[in-house]
Amino acid sequence: MINLKIKINNKEVTFKAGETLFQVAKKAGYFIPTMCHMEGCKPTGACRVCIVEDAKSHRLIASCSFPAEDGMEILTDSPAIRTSRKTIIELMLANHPQDCLTCDKSGNCTLQSLAKQYGISKVSYKGEMKLDRIDKASFSVERDFAKCVLCGKCVTVCAEKQGVSAIDFAYRGFNTQIKPGNRCSLAEGNCVGCGQCIMVCPVGALKEISHKERVWDAINNKKKRVVVQIAPACQITFPEFFKKNISVDEATKKVVGALKRIGVDIVIDTNTAADITIVEEAKEFVERLTKKNPKPLPMFTSCCPGWINFIEAFYPNMTDHLSSCKSPHMMEGALVKRLSKEVLNIEPKDVYMVSIMPCTAKKYECNRPELENDGMKNVDSVLTTRELFVMLNEFGIQFEQVEGVEFDVPFSKATGAARIFGASGGVMEAALRTAYFYVTGQELPESAVNFEDVRGISSNVKRATVDVAGTKVNVGVVNGLGNVVEVIEDIINGKNDLHFIEVMTCQSGCIGGGGQPFETDIELLKSRMKKTYKTDENSKLRKSHLNPEVKALYDKYIKEDMAHEYLHTTYKKDKGGK
Repeated sequence: MINLKIKINNKEVTFKAGETLFQVAKKAGYFIPTMCHMEGCKPTGACRVCIVEDAKSHRLIASCSFPAEDGMEILTDSPAIRTSRKTIIELMLANHPQDCLTCDKSGNCTLQSLAKQYGISKVSYKGEMKLDRIDKASFSVERDFAKCVLCGKCVTVCAEKQGVSAIDFAYRGFNTQIKPGNRCSLAEGNCVGCGQCIMVCPVGALKEISHKERVWDAINNKKKRVVVQIAPACQITFPEFFKKNISVDEATKKVVGALKRIGVDIVIDTNTAADITIVEEAKEFVERLTKKNPKPLPMFTSCCPGWINFIEAFYPNMTDHLSSCKSPHMMEGALVKRLSKEVLNIEPKDVYMVSIMPCTAKKYECNRPELENDGMKNVDSVLTTRELFVMLNEFGIQFEQVEGVEFDVPFSKATGAARIFGASGGVMEAALRTAYFYVTGQELPESAVNFEDVRGISSNVKRATVDVAGTKVNVGVVNGLGNVVEVIEDIINGKNDLHFIEVMTCQSGCIGGGGQPFETDIELLKSRMKKTYKTDENSKLRKSHLNPEVKALYDKYIKEDMAHEYLHTTYKKDKGGK
């Protein structure tokens, strides 16, 4: 291989053919600011903040899209570059609302950080401002047109990472907008509500539809008993909100204590329902595998609402392949309201169920009429992980003064199988541990409970063959929605030999969901995944069907007819049904 060389700030570095100037500089340890670049995606050069200077010709080049050439000499921070970058940033600010003090993205805003870095204390340019309009019609994602800087990152992630292409650039010049085709609102298009556009937006143009006020109203309503459940992926990221090293368990207990302080009546663990989900899903899979259930193989998991929205919108004829199981938080909501009188001594109509979720699509999910029971929503409101901590801050919670509190029974215990739900491959692994028991009548040996082949985020589609008492079960794990189309097309064309497939919309699973902390670089996602599996390893019980609370609920309450009515659902089969 020929060694190609380039000089960056008078230092000679080598590079590979095809690498951009931005990539070469980054590997060499040079920082180049950008607002539009996304690792692993096609460069657009939209923002122009990443310009560098060709030391020979003095041209200013967009480094993210310009390929490095042998013998080039590049400067990354010359006077010309600083002047040009400062002008570009000022022009963005001139066409941007000056509401940093009230913006949800303040402190995590790239434009704000760049303005500070380049010493911009006032904006020199004035002129006509962009359209000042906010789109709140979607159940999941809110758009502020005035704040959009047209970096295109939302377009890129939606098309290249998620394979949805719900939005694109429209019109030209000053009138350029990002919108869902010829429609006005995200609610009218094929947006699946995953919120990955929120995660990559460098400013505050995109955010989740907030349920904060309605939750505060419920807490302040003396006629309501507020029940909050917390998802496993949220618990994994709780330590990131603290200013000191703290374990997942300790951080979760402090959050439970804080919720009690702000007026929440009951706080429960969604992990308990995750174990129930596995019991139901494993039974369903075994029934399909043994032909007792006429629905087809492969069976897809159904706990990810972004994925459900996708298959209903783009492949409605494939919904029979979905497990009929509700997602864990919807199961838990249904059970709490159904059993509230018997177990909690609360009238069902007085229960206000709130889910703390890592996912913005859950906000749409809780509004699906298919997921109602007894004329009531299973879940009344969904708060993202970010919204939760905003609420706790609004109340003035000082975590160093909050004592840890355990979850309330009977939704307080979880197995390690439930805890790995938040990571890509976790649902599949948990289901296999219990499916083995339903097929063989024997427990999977503890030495065999780890299914390493379905773990990790290095491969977009992970495949494995599992021997279940002589039966070869082929399983697949789809990491990120953009990778599922090829899998579905193979099934349609008869080229797929898989029996069971987990699909998670977001990269790395729910730990990288659209409602999680904004910092989601690849190393942080790996760290979250490592913590997730560590909680499993440290659990006394690692198989969902062994959860004592789950066994007690089935023994006393969850009979077959109740399970069918409250724990399972149906799907839309009309084209573009969402």
